[in-house]
Amino acid sequence: MREPFIFDATHYRGKYRVPSARLPGRNYASPGHYFVTICTDESTPWFGVIRNGRMALSPVGSIADQFWRTIPDHFPFVHLDEFVVMPNHTHGIITIGWEK
Repeated sequence: MREPFIFDATHYRGKYRVPSARLPGRNYASPGHYFVTICTDESTPWFGVIRNGRMALSPVGSIADQFWRTIPDHFPFVHLDEFVVMPNHTHGIITIGWEK
């Protein structure tokens, strides 16, 4: 496995731009349900491995799981629904504008 990538805000500036998949004119900060996918660079399995049909989180995968679960601590208007960490990506459903 490769060494973890250390993020530098200038690293991707002006590089690797792909057309946006977002709906033009849609305000993605408005209330609604959103399906979120986060992928690792080059599909590297940073988040763990599948063993006997179950996901075994790596330390990085545990951090991804922990940080997802703490989103409502920082944004009380956000509700988390289903979430899964897979070896090289995560999927989650987040609702913005949900009242506690």
